[in-house]
This record gives sequence, structure tokens and C-alpha cells, in this order.
Amino acid sequence: MNDTSFTNIQRLEKLIQASVSPYHCIQNAESQLSNAGFLPLGLSEKWGDKIKAGGSYYVKAFDSTLFAFSIGEDFSDASSIRIASAHTDWPCLKLKPSPEIFSEGYCKLNAEIYGGAILSSWLDRPLSIAGKVCLKSEDPFQPKTIFTDFQRPLLTIPSLPIHLNKKVNEGIALNPQTDMLPILSMVTDGLEKDGCFLKLLAAQIGEEPDDILDYELFIYNCEEGALLGIDREFYSSPRLDNLTSVQAAIDGIITGRRRNGLNMIALFDNEEIGSFTKQGAGTSLAERVLEKIYSSFGYENSLNDALFNGFLLSMDVAHAVHPNHSEKYDPKNKVALGDGVAIKMAARQSYATDSRSVSVIEGLCRKEHIPYKKFSNRSDIPGGSTLGTIASGLLNMPAADIGVPVLAMHSAREVMGTADQTALSSLCRAFFC
Repeated sequence: MNDTSFTNIQRLEKLIQASVSPYHCIQNAESQLSNAGFLPLGLSEKWGDKIKAGGSYYVKAFDSTLFAFSIGEDFSDASSIRIASAHTDWPCLKLKPSPEIFSEGYCKLNAEIYGGAILSSWLDRPLSIAGKVCLKSEDPFQPKTIFTDFQRPLLTIPSLPIHLNKKVNEGIALNPQTDMLPILSMVTDGLEKDGCFLKLLAAQIGEEPDDILDYELFIYNCEEGALLGIDREFYSSPRLDNLTSVQAAIDGIITGRRRNGLNMIALFDNEEIGSFTKQGAGTSLAERVLEKIYSSFGYENSLNDALFNGFLLSMDVAHAVHPNHSEKYDPKNKVALGDGVAIKMAARQSYATDSRSVSVIEGLCRKEHIPYKKFSNRSDIPGGSTLGTIASGLLNMPAADIGVPVLAMHSAREVMGTADQTALSSLCRAFFC
């Protein structure tokens, strides 16, 4: 592993360690952008006297989505738009209201599955809790919001031992309601059963239990990342899907500049559950942000032309070929760890790429000497999808789906090639220049 790859992995690792929930991911992105000179804007305020050509800005939406954009010095009604998108969420477990469940002397927490998680990968790991807590305030329409992270191993979901389940190595179906409830504590005389988790949460945030109205709290794998392989050519970590793309997008928007265009990154929430939420890619949120930008310059009637002439770079991880199960992959169009950027293609348009947009990405990669490879799923195993088709369909923009190859996608811990993060960040920088 060379110095450049090590630097990019270190930057990615900082984001991963900080991003223990989508809210914390946005906070870290905000910090990086602010340090680079991007100025904050309010989603519901007027921007006419706040933004100008040559400036760089960001706006948060509903705490877990963020748009950052830089406006060229020669920005005009004929300027084009380039957008790089990624998502801030990942498959995990999410706490339900009144989560305490008592059984056989244990206090467990009632949780539901968020997204398409590999459930078995969450067993026997140190887990913690992070997210958003809302508290009462003088104005019921403006509850007080606190973001919290317990920052220590707090929970675990134990496997049933092989002695009691002789067929465990033959594969076992895990029931989300009965098998995936994490242990919080033993029931003792000092543990108050009535609202014990709410009391724990209140102590964590320094508030009174009665003041807590509601919360959105996620259970996350609190293990740290690790470099693997003879030459440290692999990186193993939680949340590579899709924080690899989030960091690459931030790298690109910070360094890339165009004199006569609008560059934007869109970091959406809720991709793992379909994107059709107010903060997801499946709504008019991105278009409304663009409308606010263009109307601030008096270019309302030019937005459609700018979109038709623009380009959307949808970034999400790709399936690296598994060395023990190569039969699950296309016989020709497969990618491995270390292959660089994967350009994802599908006839059913689950990936937004078409021949022209592929050519754009290939042209950039060849010009900048960025390694890349085309990827398709087996014809009888369609694979997943991304927010690219959804967002490009709503915005009517040409689009390409790309990402870094990973093993164990949607596991509580995934693996990537260390050099591939450099390739993805380099492509983002070239895209915005």
C-alpha cells in the first residue's frame, strides 16, 4: 500500500468512526466542509442575498441529508450542473419505543431491522447506540433536539451454542423479533424495571426522563477498522457501504472547481429502505434545492436546460467477486478488490448507467489514469439497486452508477481494497473540475 492510499484510508476511517448514525455522518460532513470554507445555509430561508458566484455552501435537510455546492465564478443561465450522490445510512438495527424486554433475568432491548442486513453478522459483536433524541420545549412545533452516542460497547446479541443447535453450521434462519434482541443488562435489585432504558438515555444526554418525547436510535457495530493482507491491501471495517462514497464525494466537492458551472454533492438518507422519504433521493428535495439556487440568480427558467445538460454521478459500493463463490457472479463482467472504480451496468436499469454515461466515466478515468472496470450481475441473479435510477429519473439527468468493490456487502463488517478509495476520490475530483 502506498502513501496516498494510506492517507485516503485514514481519512475514510475518521469518517467511519465518527459516523455512528446518519445524523453523525452529516455532522462530520458539515465539519469537513466548514473547515474547507463552505458556508451554511438554512433550508427554509431565502438565499438571494446569501449566495454568489464563486462561493461554496452547504445546507442540511432534516438532520440526516446534506447538499453542498460550489458556484463557478462565471456562473450563468447556460451553466451545467454536476451532482455526485451517496447515501448516509446502512443496514443495522433500530430501537423501538419502550424497548425494555425482561426474560430469564436479562434486560433486552426491542429492536427492528433497518434495511437488508446480514443478520448473522451482528451476532456476538460489541454493539453500541447512537442517534437523535427529541425533548419537550416551549414551542411544541420546535422540540429540542440532541444527538447522542454512547461511545462504548453496551450491547451484544449472543448466538445459540452449537451444543443446543446441532444444525447451526448447516445454516439457520434468524427471526428478527426473537433472535435479534440485544442484551443490555442483568436484572438486579438496583435496576429499575419501569423505564430503565429511558433513565439510562436521560443520564447519557443530561436531561430528565420525563422531558424525552421520542428518539431515533440505531444500534451500531463499535469495532474499529483494520488493515489486512501481506501488503495491507485490504481494509476491513463497519459501514463501508456507503461511507466510502460519502468521503469521496466530500473530497471531490472540496477540491473540484469549475468557472462556469454548478458542482453539487447530495448525501441522502434512507437509501437502504427505498429512498422514498422526505430526506431520501426518491422525492423532489434535490430539485427544490436546485430551484432555490437558480431562483437566487434569477435563472428560474434555465434550470431544466441545466439539468438536461448536466450529469449525475451515483456512488454506491459494488459486489467484489467472492473467492469461494465465483459461480454467483457474471462470467466476464466481475470486479475484484483492488480493481479501482467499478462502473455498474444493468439492462433493467437498476443501475442508471447507459452507453453514453459509461463513456463519460471511462473518458475521465483514462484521462486521469484512474483504474476502473465494468461490472454486471449474473443474468439470473439481478443483484440490488441504487439511488441513481431514482434520482436521475426525477431530475431527468444523464447518470452513471459507480463505486468501490467490497466483500460481505451489508454485513456488520465489510472488506474493501485500500487502493480503491484513492481511485474513487480521484474520479470525484476529476468529475468536478
